[in-house]
Amino acid sequence: MKPKIWLSSPHMSGNEQSYVKEAFDTNWVAPLGPNVNGFESDLQSYLNENRHVAALASGTSALHLSLIILGVSHGDEVICQSKTFSASANPIVYQGATPVFVDSESDTWNICPVQLEIAIKDRISKGKTPKAIIAVHLYGMPYKVDEVNKIASKYNIPVVEDSAESLGSLYKGQNCGTFGDLSILSFNGNKIITTSGGGALVTRTKAQKDKAVFLATQARDNAPHYQHTHIGFNYRMSNIVAGIGRGQMTILDSHVTKRRSNHALYLSAFGDNDKITFLHEPEGYFSNRWLSCILLDSKSTREGLRLALEKENIESRPLWKPMHQQPIFRDSPSYLNGVSDDLFDRGLCLPSGSNLTDIELDRVVSAINTYFALC
Repeated sequence: MKPKIWLSSPHMSGNEQSYVKEAFDTNWVAPLGPNVNGFESDLQSYLNENRHVAALASGTSALHLSLIILGVSHGDEVICQSKTFSASANPIVYQGATPVFVDSESDTWNICPVQLEIAIKDRISKGKTPKAIIAVHLYGMPYKVDEVNKIASKYNIPVVEDSAESLGSLYKGQNCGTFGDLSILSFNGNKIITTSGGGALVTRTKAQKDKAVFLATQARDNAPHYQHTHIGFNYRMSNIVAGIGRGQMTILDSHVTKRRSNHALYLSAFGDNDKITFLHEPEGYFSNRWLSCILLDSKSTREGLRLALEKENIESRPLWKPMHQQPIFRDSPSYLNGVSDDLFDRGLCLPSGSNLTDIELDRVVSAINTYFALC
């Protein structure tokens, strides 16, 4: 059996161990400490838009807290991009609210501004003004920020920017993770940098960050005894995990460079194949290319290629299955144009890790070329 080539595996710098060792040496192992503060400061400096960052247990917990801060509660509706991972939508249900799914556009594969406004108008006509919009930078490609934010402002609906996949991406020179009323990041094991598991909430005010931290640490009131006037959560990042994040921040830019290089290699290798198309960056967009994705000419070609790669012990994956197709959300309102269904049918994510070697990339390219030569 040939060695496994993973879709997107963790890539350590070696710097992480010094921060983790310091946490052990100083006995800072609780969900607070200098690494947490330092990691938050590192992220704030990187984002560079006068934002405040709360380091949390996951991107999902950051989304959940963002909805709480925005006042989403039982019976409300929240618009959510349908083409995404389920973690974008699940926190809506945590709050007893209803997700309203909106389809994608073909330029960036993200939430379609036309369908977004159609959905908002229709929900308002039914007496349900959405409490928030969750927009996702899919696979590191920024969504149409200007168009989405203009519509959100027109109807006075806050935007939660899901930047779980887009740390290091830019829209018109500004970092993704700074465009929403609230924004979230993820450091899951497969992300462009990882803390093994973790996330962050990016806020525009210190008061919002303070509220998030309060809720994330079981909402304990300022009292000498344990007193609680709010429901809280165990969502804070630990000092040890934050130490891993501090080490990862030192190589974030190089990880972006390598992933973009992977994408460029695939484009060079398959750009003339009329059965393969790529998602290109519109003018003013800069994607971290977290995952390099292709569209095949048909669903059968997509699945045939995936199985051919699997036989070579190469991991690939169909694009996210839209939320409106998920059994758990089958009864949720949806505003569709067919784009995300087509992307799911024909799209495939290729190995994209920043630790891929030239030999591994050659194996991927060779396996794909062999498949098309035989089919």
